[in-house]
Amino acid sequence: MMMNVQENEKIFTKSFLLIFIALLFTALVMYALMSTVTEYATSMGTTATIAGLVSGIYIFGGLCSRIYSGNALSRSGWKRTALIFMGIHFIACLLYFIVDSVELLLIVRFIHGIGFGASANAIVTIASEILPKSRFGEAFGYFMLGTTIAVGLGPYVGGLVYDNLHSTGCFMVASVFSAIALIAMVLLRFDEPEHETSSDEHSGLEKVFEYNAIPVSLFTALTSLGYVSILSFYRLYAVEVNLASAFSWFFIIYSIILIVSRPIAGRIQDRGGDLIICIVGIVAQSIGLFLIAVAPSGLTVFICAVCAALGFGTLNSACTTIVTRNTPPERRSYAISTFFIFCDGTMGFGPALLGSFVSATSGYAPVYLISSIITLIALPIAIYALKR
Repeated sequence: MMMNVQENEKIFTKSFLLIFIALLFTALVMYALMSTVTEYATSMGTTATIAGLVSGIYIFGGLCSRIYSGNALSRSGWKRTALIFMGIHFIACLLYFIVDSVELLLIVRFIHGIGFGASANAIVTIASEILPKSRFGEAFGYFMLGTTIAVGLGPYVGGLVYDNLHSTGCFMVASVFSAIALIAMVLLRFDEPEHETSSDEHSGLEKVFEYNAIPVSLFTALTSLGYVSILSFYRLYAVEVNLASAFSWFFIIYSIILIVSRPIAGRIQDRGGDLIICIVGIVAQSIGLFLIAVAPSGLTVFICAVCAALGFGTLNSACTTIVTRNTPPERRSYAISTFFIFCDGTMGFGPALLGSFVSATSGYAPVYLISSIITLIALPIAIYALKR
């Protein structure tokens, strides 16, 4: 009887809806601006290199705030921390309107990244308390669809608004999205666990990292490097291999496969399938990257999009579930912070590393071949981490 009650725990509650809205609209701001801010920077007369820095410094700001956010969430409370950094996130959106130089744009992007990083940590940490424990993998899969939708919809909305209303329209839309996320967090009510009031219990690196979350975070970070190779270089590679039309469908296919597969993967994971989900994801992504490196075609682009969804797309949700579920509430914020620090680190610095393999003779294909190999290196780490 107890099992039936647990299995019938509701996922789609008012609290779920509010935390989902907070995640969706916060992520939409990131992806809508990420796809247009480089174009805005170049319109101000800067070089492509500096425009890339304008885009990437956002992730670096997020990484800095994630390092701090684990301790802030534990000491100051989850909702309070969320509201503070979501407030910073919203104010940063308004600051874009007064930007009149690339230097000021870099500062605003960094501040915006700080607001986003800690906000995202807080939102996921709060979701870990709200979602039903007996159906956690399935529920978390539905919750993380907020990010999935943002990945597919954000660049489209950003490009559409930029083409019609230019940068001012983009900043207005970003401000509205950020405000909606902030309002959802204000309205959210949940039973928050008690938090630390003293810093004596944990010292040194324990104020930043949850050690038990490092193995899972490490192999997920290696798969994120494969994903960022697509995110950073696919447009250049598409032109090089004359597949611009096929690659234009990549993230649409990616999002559709994720929307379909995540709830299914969540159910499998809830039934003790952590290892099988991770093995399938790592192998699938490695195969997809290998195929577009050695045999680029419309078919292999489609296969790679499916494999990337089953890979990093599914692993990002599944592994967040693992580090959250396997950590006591008082250390959960640190575990989530550790996980995203590793992933943000590879996504922030990965493009520079992978870009070093590009040459005039080889083109961009080595980027995907190396990414395939790096993704596969994650496999033994995953088996070790999940069989301990």
